[in-house]
Amino acid sequence: MGTTDVNHKNGLYIDNLHVSVEAKPIINGVTLEIAPGQVHAIMGPNGSGKSTLAYSVMGHPKYQITQGGVRFQGEDIKSWTPDERARKGIFLAFQYPTTVPGVSVGNFLRASLRAIRGSDVPIREFRQQLKEKMAQLKVGDSFVGRYLNDGFSGGEKKRIEILQMALLAPKIAILDETDSGLDIDALKVVSEGVNRLTGPHLGILLITHYHRILKYIRPHFVHVLMGGRIVKSGTEELAQELEAKGYVPFGVKEGSTNG
Repeated sequence: MGTTDVNHKNGLYIDNLHVSVEAKPIINGVTLEIAPGQVHAIMGPNGSGKSTLAYSVMGHPKYQITQGGVRFQGEDIKSWTPDERARKGIFLAFQYPTTVPGVSVGNFLRASLRAIRGSDVPIREFRQQLKEKMAQLKVGDSFVGRYLNDGFSGGEKKRIEILQMALLAPKIAILDETDSGLDIDALKVVSEGVNRLTGPHLGILLITHYHRILKYIRPHFVHVLMGGRIVKSGTEELAQELEAKGYVPFGVKEGSTNG
């Protein structure tokens, strides 16, 4: 369930994935394929395993794969470290970006690009790339000199992550509840940034529990995750159904908190 018949050599292929955290099963057999150019939305209530799925794909050591696996561009990535996955082209935008006082946004972004390339980035080249991406995403020059996420609003933090994504140019981007904590204006700005980066060479896995972001970032496929399994897959109409009916038809009691 949740497959889309893509060529496993080109995209991200999650195959019957089972994941445990401290011996507790969280993901219980997820199969999902994301091809370049596709936007997939994962929706589900709190405790359904959405963020666990994201961290597992990125290789967080806390999340133990007990069965199945993940392939990226035809390669089994189970033995890859998180930085190897990043260098190969997998990007994770966090639900709660970390604040780093004393480290400027510009220095952080240059260090990120250096880590992905495996070599230093000449300052002139970096400035040119950064200037182009900031213009593309309509990010003001004042951001570069500020300390990373220090005193930033929720929307500003997410815009910097999208700017980082633009610079690193990943092949697969996992956006873990990018809409979390954003007001409607910030949501529109961040969504516009994501939309400017979408294209035939970027696959996106968008994790959310609110339909509202899908009004701005239009998914090709929507999947409902419940109890660590994809229980239903469809198109944008499925997200509209969830907006109208919630997760009650899937066994969640009314009044439960989504997440």
